[in-house]
Parts: sequence; C-alpha cells; structure tokens
Amino acid sequence: MPIPASTQTPLLAIVGRPNVGKSTLFNRLIGSRRAIVGDEPGITRDRLYGETTWEGRALRVVDTGGIIPDEKEHIPKEIFRQARVALDEAAAIIMVVDARTELAAPDMELARLLRRLSKPLLLAVNKVDSRQQEPEAENFRRLGITEVYPVSAEHGTGAAELLDAVLKLIPAPAQEAEEAIEPTESETSETTIPADEQEEKAPARETKVAIIGHPNVGKSTLLNALTGTARAIVSPIAGTTRDAVDETVEKAGARYRFIDTAGIRRKGKTHLMAEKLSVVMARKHLEAADVALLVLDAVEGVNSLDATIGGYAHESGRSVVIVVNKWDLVGPTRKDGARPADRAVYEQQVRRALKFLDYAPIVFVSASTGKHLDRIFSELELVAAERRKRISTAQMNRFLETVDFDRASVPHRQKVKVFYMTQASVAPPTFVLFTDKDVKLHFSYERFVGNQIRRAFGFIGTPIRIKNRARSKVELGPRKRKRRG
Repeated sequence: MPIPASTQTPLLAIVGRPNVGKSTLFNRLIGSRRAIVGDEPGITRDRLYGETTWEGRALRVVDTGGIIPDEKEHIPKEIFRQARVALDEAAAIIMVVDARTELAAPDMELARLLRRLSKPLLLAVNKVDSRQQEPEAENFRRLGITEVYPVSAEHGTGAAELLDAVLKLIPAPAQEAEEAIEPTESETSETTIPADEQEEKAPARETKVAIIGHPNVGKSTLLNALTGTARAIVSPIAGTTRDAVDETVEKAGARYRFIDTAGIRRKGKTHLMAEKLSVVMARKHLEAADVALLVLDAVEGVNSLDATIGGYAHESGRSVVIVVNKWDLVGPTRKDGARPADRAVYEQQVRRALKFLDYAPIVFVSASTGKHLDRIFSELELVAAERRKRISTAQMNRFLETVDFDRASVPHRQKVKVFYMTQASVAPPTFVLFTDKDVKLHFSYERFVGNQIRRAFGFIGTPIRIKNRARSKVELGPRKRKRRG
C-alpha cells in the first residue's frame, strides 16, 4: 500500500499557468535541480515533491504543471487534475505569475479558484530581476491576493522573504513545539526503550526501483498500478512523462520507492530541449536506483533500443527485472482472434536479444488490468536481497578449489594464476581475484568466473563485477618446504 505523506511536515504547493517559472522557483526553494527547466511551455506535467528547511522549520514543496482551467484536451486536463491533488494536500499555496507579461484571463480564473479554497495564499511575481522592476509587482494585486512578493527564481532574490511569509502563515506542527521542550534527565531515564524494542521499531530499508524503457511501453501505467494511485499522467501520446515521478510503497514489510522515468529515445529522435533533458534525467535517476524494472512492450517485441536501455542498467551496476508488459494483448487472454503467443518461446526471444542480462528474471504482466503484478514484488524482494548478499572469504576460497580455470578460453598472455579471492563490496557484488599478473582480465575470463560464482551462490538479478589484483611472491611469503626424513 502507498505510504501516506507525513502529517507533521506541512506541504507548500506551487501553482500557476504554463511558463511562468514555477519549476525554477521549486528548484530554488529545495536547493537542487529536481525539476526540468526550459523555455518551452508545458514541460512539467506530473506533481514533483521536494523538501527544504527554513529557519529550523521543515517544509515539503510540490511543483505542479501549468494550469489552464477548463481546458478540454487530455494532457492539460490531466495536469489540472494532478494540480488539484496537490492543492488538496497543501497547507499553503504560492501562485506564480510572470512580471514580464500582462494579466491574462487564465490568471484571473486560477486566482478565483485558489481564493475559494480558503487556504493561506501568496502571490509570487516572478522574473523581477532588478529593483527598478519591483513596483511592477503591484499591478498584480488586481488578482485579489493580498500577500504579494516580487521574486527572481533564477537569481534567488526575494526567495527568503517569500519563505518568511510562508512560515508566518503556516502554524508550527505540534511535534516541533514538543521538541522545543527538552525532557529532564529523570524523564529520559524513565522512558528508555529496551534495545530489542528499538530494533523492532527500526524503519524498513528502502529499495529504490527505477522504471525504465522506451516511450509508450506503459511505464506510467505500471507505476500507478504498483502503487495503487493515479500518481502519473497516462496518455497514448509517446513522451507524456518528462520529469521523474516517484511514489513509496510498503509491501510485506519491505519499502520500495518506485521512480517512473521518461521514455528513453534514440539520440537522433530527441528534438525538443525538454526531451533531451528528460532522457539525461532518466539516466541520472537510473544510476541512483538499486533495481531497474526494464519494461518491454509485448505487442512490439524486444528491439535494439530495449537492448540499449538494458545496457545502461547493466553498465551502471543496477539489478534488473525484465517486465514484459501488455501480455494480455498477445497472451492467452487476447481478444483479437489471433493465435496467442507462447510464453516459453517469447522468453527465449527476449533472452536471445538481451544475452548480457541472462541473470535477470522475466515477469509477464498487464499493468492496465493488474494481472500478475504480485510477481514483480516477489522478484524485487529476491533481487534486492541478492544484491546485498555477502560471501565470506573462507567460503570463496573453498569455492575456488572446485573451479577448473583451465576451462576458461583465454589468450595465453592474459592467463592468470589465482591465489585466492574475496568479495570486496556489495550492491553490486564485487569480487577481487589475487593473481600472479597485473593484467586486465579478458572479458571471457570475467564471464567464466561470474558464471561459476552464480552457479555456486546465486546472485539472481544483479550484475557481478570481477577485479584483478596482482600479488608478488614476496607479498605471499616464502613457501614452506617439507622436511626430508
């Protein structure tokens, strides 16, 4: 089930019509480039959440897509629906307008809608880049919002005054008031929690799961289905998702943060700057994740772009689960009268096209109907545990005794003698071979050792890294000679 947002940390919603600088202000307030920013209108579509601290007070901030009230087209209508969710959750609202443009009918309509919510409301007149422009902010009082603040989100001017005003309008949470009263030493000793109870109350470890794939394979539908929400905008138009959207879910005592990324296109197919940035951000979020759900379209079949995207996950060391989506359209439940696809044959085709992901489990699902989604959680639990598994050096050395390294097809000059082996790190599992030569291991040798490790210890769903470290005879010490009787 989705984890509800903290009721203790107030939420500040940023709204306005397209291209007034909401995402720039959002990035400024949270202190990072979480949202994609550009000159093209309508870049932000889904809700984006961030956190900030000001004057010792914690705030959650949500960026929304450009609102055009009463718009009938699908994506603008969905953007408005997402914004309404943010407004319902918000403790205070900042409406952003552009000081360089005249007041327009959408501004007036949005201001009327926000005033009817009876929530603390501030007006940020953005793009006021000099003191000479500050008086122009007064022209926007016609919107009927009393709290007016000239800001420049790009340069940061006015942001401090805006946050000061926000804190005055939002009452301090009860938790912060309680923390201000420090307990006495006697109270602390009386309320000491036993160690075993503290362990039970420790929060579940969070596994970050990036949902990746090319445009229109059903990533956003999958996010909504896995989290049981309408968190991401879903549309038949390819490239609907631009910013990465995340949602946290707890399942069987484990916590997962699902991140829906923008569809990754071929380099020559990205034309708008927003599309190029969304691909860059998708790869950035992939590299920050623990596990990647590589989503394939069962109708289209696996193609070279799927292999490229899978390669990104493999090279970055992420664990991988291959998700064949839209199986209801080609499998036994298909309704077009055609012969249903055979799952075993289809899996063989996927394995042939994605040979380098032979360690990744494959699940066949339908995100739109919810069929077999529980299998994704089962595989996630497995690969997350395998990713963090550690093998002792003693186990590795016993394993080495069972391996016939002569079976590895390696050029003679790159053959090495292995003295011993140890696991250096986890996530991804990384092993160091201590050998007699300081050479780069041949790729076939690495693959051979990796396959032997998998056969002995598993490591399902995760890539294995093999490194070589040369050890001289001096480092190894002199051999003991047997005494002759």
